[in-house]
Amino acid sequence: MDMKLKTDEALAALPADSPHLFLNRELSLLEFNRRVLEQAEDASVPLLERLRFLTIVSSNLDEFFEVRVASLLAQHQAHGGPDPGQADLAGASEECRQIIGRQYALLNAQILPQLSANGIHLLRRSDRNAAQKAWVKQYFDKEVRPLLTPVGLDPAHPFPRVINKSLNFIIELAGKDAFGRGSGIAIMKAPRVLPRLIRLPDDLSDKPGASYCLLTSVIQAHMADLFTGREIVSYSQFRVTRNSDLWVDEEEVKNLRQALQSELHSRNYGFAVRLEVARGCPKHLADFLLDQFSIDRSRLFTVDGPVNMGRLLEIVNSNARPDLKFAPYVPGFPAKLVNAHDTFAVLRKQDVLLHHPYQSFQPVIDFVRCAATDPNVVAIKQTIYRAGSNSELMDSLINAALRGKEVTVIVELMARFDEEANINWAERLEEAGAQVVYGVVGLKTHAKMALVLRREPDGLRRYAHLGTGNYNPTTARFYTDFGLLTADDEITADVNEVFIHLTSLTRPTQLAAMWLAPFTLQKEIVKAIRQEAAIARDGKPARIIAKMNSLTDESVIRALYEASGDGVRIDLIVRGACSLRPGVPGLSDNIRVRSIVGRFLEHTRIYYFRNNLRNDVYLGSADWMNRNLFRRVEVAFPIRSPALKKRVLREGLQVYLKDNVNAWELGSDGRSRRRKARGSQPAFGAQQFLMDTLGAQGTVNAHDKENDHGTDPVAPRRG
Repeated sequence: MDMKLKTDEALAALPADSPHLFLNRELSLLEFNRRVLEQAEDASVPLLERLRFLTIVSSNLDEFFEVRVASLLAQHQAHGGPDPGQADLAGASEECRQIIGRQYALLNAQILPQLSANGIHLLRRSDRNAAQKAWVKQYFDKEVRPLLTPVGLDPAHPFPRVINKSLNFIIELAGKDAFGRGSGIAIMKAPRVLPRLIRLPDDLSDKPGASYCLLTSVIQAHMADLFTGREIVSYSQFRVTRNSDLWVDEEEVKNLRQALQSELHSRNYGFAVRLEVARGCPKHLADFLLDQFSIDRSRLFTVDGPVNMGRLLEIVNSNARPDLKFAPYVPGFPAKLVNAHDTFAVLRKQDVLLHHPYQSFQPVIDFVRCAATDPNVVAIKQTIYRAGSNSELMDSLINAALRGKEVTVIVELMARFDEEANINWAERLEEAGAQVVYGVVGLKTHAKMALVLRREPDGLRRYAHLGTGNYNPTTARFYTDFGLLTADDEITADVNEVFIHLTSLTRPTQLAAMWLAPFTLQKEIVKAIRQEAAIARDGKPARIIAKMNSLTDESVIRALYEASGDGVRIDLIVRGACSLRPGVPGLSDNIRVRSIVGRFLEHTRIYYFRNNLRNDVYLGSADWMNRNLFRRVEVAFPIRSPALKKRVLREGLQVYLKDNVNAWELGSDGRSRRRKARGSQPAFGAQQFLMDTLGAQGTVNAHDKENDHGTDPVAPRRG
């Protein structure tokens, strides 16, 4: 009870937005990227996979600026405040600078030399032999030069519009132009139709293996050919990152899809938030660019290499070198569905739990495909958030509509960076005769649900799939997610009610089993946390374990602080941003936060509450963030089968708490520290364990067996 008093006093003494209560979201997100970067620095990771992790950091930082930094800048501009580049974002800019410095140092000092030693060469101009230089010259003349359009700046040739994240050059010139004028600066865009990484013919190389060069290197080697009679004083490649949020007044537009189609083009020209230049860029040219794009100097980044390191991913993708990559992995298949000729008959007997990518996503595809072709199925309803541009699953929905079934698809058009693909699917579905709905105005439909209605001898029967991840077979190969196939009467009835709510826009009825955002999800989470706290106050064991991508909702965090003060043991597995401060005396003594960064992207959302050994387990699509709990349509669904509860606890939580290979523990200072095996303690990696046990060659390939550890994860913490 003393701990409870200390926690109450700590919470009461600090303002609601006190930085002592909450870690900064942006810095926490960058801390996640430090963890990803550490994977690239880890010599035990295969070399091409290390390069892949480097490119992932670059992609993540692009999105960080396009979304988070742009959002903060927009907020300050809307309120007429000062440029947060000098205030709120100063710390984030410095963190980015450190991460980027480590990235390029690693690329130049380790990754590229080691790749070259293994027969994969990225050649600079000075590295190319005479035959390669001649080939590059020919390539430039035939393929590159005809597409280049240098623009010499003068009153008739103003600074051109620069597309988001495109490759460009700024060139400083001496001497007079063809008309006797001394215009000194030219801007040149690199054509988007050209590959950024070019493989040189193998027979020209005096080194064994594959040789590449960057498009920037080709252009720079022959740039003088473009400015006859002028001297190039200096030049630099540069790239501008822009705000990429789409804005559509959903309440005003008559057709959201048409409005988005026109808005997508504008995304390339949002306000600028970051400028990247090459290491040798003179200060006056960088200042000129900063002025043109109205970017604060704190968001200028000078890089020692290609301004878009992400382009080097092509080296990973184009080299079939199993010795330099992770060993191939074949996912397992649920024993209950092996040789099952009638999936619906299986589900009438029992639920089926799928754990991706350790288990195949094929059963989900088969579920929808079978529904599309089964003459007894009369209707299919499904939500789509990120399906990808090519999808067998979407083709099945189109096929079902063409066969005359009632097909309703809720397509989220505002899924960031997937808007164009989703618009295309919506058009194809409508052409096939499906009913397409775009969700709820002002809310993103993020729930992952598919519902099948089948006519059977005793009447219509419902079957459902619910998941924590997207209906995307590609990402299902490297995102960790759970999915549930079920014919449970209450759960499927709830799913049907949610679909009716989304299409009719009526307030949903009281759901029997599921939690629904924005109506009940946050309330139920806080209620479950407080219920666990009440159990602890009665002197009984109390336990909360939750796994998610991000934790930033302040109300949930305060409830967790209070539960910690009551004596609830809390373990949180948070992949990315976490605003909760763990391990603060008198505030969060009983809370531990860890993150897993490995071969697969951790994407599963699991909420576990011991609840006097009722062992409540919920899976869902929502992180514990304000946006998910109040500005999205999300569902959390219970796992009811005792055997499947054990599987979720063992595969989704317990093994991650045991991990001492890919686990990072978050300190109260906001920094993560890698957890390693101590003394004689064996190394244990959760992802490798699950690959070994659930994969096609796994030792526990039944997948549905109850484990021997029970369902009560309240044993004393280790290490």
